Amino acid sequence: MGVALLDSSTVIGFLDTDDGLHEAADTAVRAAATEHVFAVSVITVAEVLTGAKLGHHDEQTARRFFAQTISRRIALDEPAAERAAELRAAHRALKMPDALILATADLNADVVLTGDEQWLSTSGLTCALRYIAAGA
Repeated sequence: MGVALLDSSTVIGFLDTDDGLHEAADTAVRAAATEHVFAVSVITVAEVLTGAKLGHHDEQTARRFFAQTISRRIALDEPAAERAAELRAAHRALKMPDALILATADLNADVVLTGDEQWLSTSGLTCALRYIAAGA
C-alpha cells in the first residue's frame, strides 16, 4: 500500500458535512483508503485543531479521526524545512504552511489529496497531486 497525505482542506471537508468540499472529500478519502494508508503533516493537525478550538467543527470528532484513520502524523524536520523553502522560493504565491505540507508530502507520500486548486501549479514534486473539487 502506498501513502496518501491528506491536506487540511481534505480533512476538514471530510469531517464537516456543511463544508463545500464534504462530498468530494468523502468520496476521495474513501476511494484512496483502498490503495493507501493515510498520513498528515503536523501542520494539518494544528490547522484542524485550531478550527475546532474556534468552533468551526467538533474537536472530539477531529481527534477521533486522527486517532482512528491516520496511520502517520509526520513531524517537521530539517529536510522538510529545506524542501519547503525550495517550494516557497519557486512558487512565491504558495503560503508557508502550504509549502510545509507539500514538502512533507513530497518527502513521505506517494500522493497528496488537496482541495486547494492553487497547489496544482506546483511543479517539481515527486508525489502526485490529487485535486478534490467541490461539486465534482
